[in-house]
Amino acid sequence: MTVVVTRNVPERYRGFLASCMLEIAPGVYTSPRMTRAIRDRVWNVCVEWCGLLPLDGAVVMTWRDAKEHGGQGVLTLGVPKKDIRELDGVRLVRRELSADELSEN
Repeated sequence: MTVVVTRNVPERYRGFLASCMLEIAPGVYTSPRMTRAIRDRVWNVCVEWCGLLPLDGAVVMTWRDAKEHGGQGVLTLGVPKKDIRELDGVRLVRRELSADELSEN
C-alpha cells in the first residue's frame, strides 16, 4: 500500500495524484498495488514540482518496504523540513524549531 499525504499544495498536485491514486480524504491518496517504478515516477514528479509549493506546503509518501527499518519507506517534501533518522531500530523525526518555538523555552 502506497499512501501520499499533501498539505496546501497547488491543484496540479491534486489532479496528478488523483490520476494514479484514489483520494480517500482531502489530500490523502492511496494505491494498494503501486509498483516501485510507478511510485518512483510519482515521487519524481512531486520533486520536479517542489518549487511550486507554498511556504507551508508539504508532501509525504509512505509505502511498505521490508528493507527499511520498521518495514516502511518514507519520503518528505516541503516545510517544515523533517529529517527522518533511524536510532536503535526506531525511526525518529527531527525538525528545526521556529523562532516562536525557540522563544517559548
